[in-house]
Amino acid sequence: MYHHEKRALLPFSFVSTLCFVGGAAFGYFVVFPPAFRFLIGYSSEFLDPMPAVSEYFSLALRLLLAFGVVFELPVFLVFLAKIGVINATFLTHNRKYAFLLAFVIAAILTPTPDVVNQLFMAGPLIILYEISILAVRFFAGKTFTGFEKGEKSGEDENPSIEQ
Repeated sequence: MYHHEKRALLPFSFVSTLCFVGGAAFGYFVVFPPAFRFLIGYSSEFLDPMPAVSEYFSLALRLLLAFGVVFELPVFLVFLAKIGVINATFLTHNRKYAFLLAFVIAAILTPTPDVVNQLFMAGPLIILYEISILAVRFFAGKTFTGFEKGEKSGEDENPSIEQ
């Protein structure tokens, strides 16, 4: 890898790992206890809940992966801004659609059907979207390839066609 590629990749790798681990920790320590209580709440005098270890790990793994991936939103949006697909103005103007999409994604990704766990995912998604707008504003001026504005990459902008 070239030096400018390493310089761009290392911060993304570090922040991406930090966001994933933070999301997984949020899912395990904040969301997992109420989700598990919700599933255990189906007990009655005739029904005794006895979750198998595989079901417990399956629920925990799905929550950890879902929240880990969801917390990658700022990194993903900053990456899209760096390559020129989006900008902060686009994110600001489409905020209402992002909020709607946050609740749709939360409804799909949460393994339990209760509204509380969906809110536990939609809330951080909305907060992460707002953080993403600030991050895009802060990092959008810096180009991903290492070329400054107006600097040529070694190719002519308007090559002449010779026949």
